[in-house]
Formats: sequence, structure tokens, C-alpha cells
Amino acid sequence: MRYLALGDSYTVGEGVGAGERWPEQLAALLRAQGMAVDAPEIVARTGWTTDELMAGIERAAVSGRFDLVTLLIGVNDQYRGMDAGEYRVAFHALLGQAVGFAGGDAQRVIVLSVPDWGVTPFAQGRDRARIAAEIDRFNAVNRQETTARGARYVDVTQASRAAPPAGAGPRLAPDGLHPSGEMYAVWARLALPSARLALGGGAG
Repeated sequence: MRYLALGDSYTVGEGVGAGERWPEQLAALLRAQGMAVDAPEIVARTGWTTDELMAGIERAAVSGRFDLVTLLIGVNDQYRGMDAGEYRVAFHALLGQAVGFAGGDAQRVIVLSVPDWGVTPFAQGRDRARIAAEIDRFNAVNRQETTARGARYVDVTQASRAAPPAGAGPRLAPDGLHPSGEMYAVWARLALPSARLALGGGAG
């Protein structure tokens, strides 16, 4: 089964090894449960906004039908000061593309919420409450759009804000901004039930 992952630094796995990216870990979890999922085809780059992802998709000349499509985009739009209304327009278009890649079946598309970079050391000295509020507004938009389209939604924002449990690995990559492989493993586990349903395997 073909899997397409669309996004930005969180999808490409900035600061971690290729096998630690959450789409790679999700595919591995699905394979471990007997589902024949190929390695994800990733169209993502660190720093991409919604508009840049759309341009990247065009350059990549993505073709064919995918059994599973994931979309996680918006943090760089928030970082650069885009308002929620502008984000809605761009996200709506990207979600439409994602559904198209899934052969028109919105149930095969999973949207992940935008994590909160404001809790990281990189945000020291910035207005963390404002960052959180803006990310919450963006996530309200992408959740509404996802629900209206009939696609699946997975909240990873709360996990990004939570302190790791005792004995867990580090939450962040060495750059102090992007998630670690251990945090991506949490996201992959959160997405797994939706991915199984998308692929017709039940929630597990």
C-alpha cells in the first residue's frame, strides 16, 4: 500500500535520522501489525509554509493513487505571522489536494494538528502564551476543515506540550526546537488507530 506524507520540518524529521521520522515510524507500526505498507513518499521541507508545500507538491510531480495520505502543515505560517483566515484558504486547498491523492476518499487522509514550538528552548524570550493561542487558532481551523471534508484528525499538540514521563527519552532533537525520535514515536502511536481505519484494518 502506498503512503504519501505531506508537510514541513516535522514530517521530514529535521534533526533526527530518517528512520525516526514519525511517518517512517507509523509505517513500521502498520507493517508490524500485518499491513503491507510501503516506505512513505515524503514531500516536505524544513521551513515550508502552506504555499511552499503546494509549490513543492507541484515540483515533485506526485502521481498515482495513494492508500494513505497524511498532512501536517501550518507552523511556519504561524511563525511568519499569517492570520488564521489566510491559513484557512491555503489549508483548504491543500486538504483538497490530499483527498485527490487518496483517489477522492477523504477517509484515507489523516491531518495532524500543529505542535506548539512555544514550549521549546528556541522560544525563550518570546511570548509563549501568544504562540500557544495562535497555534490553537490554526488548529481550530484545520480541525474544522478536516471534519467538514470527512477526513481523519489526530491531535499531537497536547503531546508536544506535555512533559515526558519519567524514564522516557528526550522530547527534543539536539537543536532544541524540533521533536526527538522518541517524541515522533508518540505521534506515530497517536496516529496509528486512524491509519489502521484508513487502510481498512480496524482501529486495533
